[in-house]
Amino acid sequence: MSNNSNNVASSSSADGFSSFTPYEPVSGEEYMSRPMREHFRGLLLAWRKELMEEVDRTVHHMQDEAANFPDPNDRATQESEFTMELRTRDRERKLIKKINEALDLLDDQEYGYCESCGVEIGIRRLEARPTATLCIDCKTLDEIREKQRG
Repeated sequence: MSNNSNNVASSSSADGFSSFTPYEPVSGEEYMSRPMREHFRGLLLAWRKELMEEVDRTVHHMQDEAANFPDPNDRATQESEFTMELRTRDRERKLIKKINEALDLLDDQEYGYCESCGVEIGIRRLEARPTATLCIDCKTLDEIREKQRG
């Protein structure tokens, strides 16, 4: 069990979400046990913290770099860079919303189960995509339907 608590600590360390220790379930451990939920809570919180820090850096960067260039090409370049940065932050804002929803599911003890069919999503899939709400089979079907529509 001490191995599992190390996973939580390393996933919420200063290194953040990008470097974490994969969860190793104890033999016979129940799916989404308390240590497992805490592992994913640590992952989600670290990821959200990284994203929020990036938002802060963007705001400061845009305030520091905002200049009224006399050259129209320089202004256009700066506008283009700011637009791309804001688009990225908007995607991250949506991701933060998904992270918060996943944390709510953890609180309700519904995290880790497919919202479509109810089966276990799986530890490795959740570590790859902690905000996943569909098992791999339902996600595959969803993508096939999406391709057929579009």
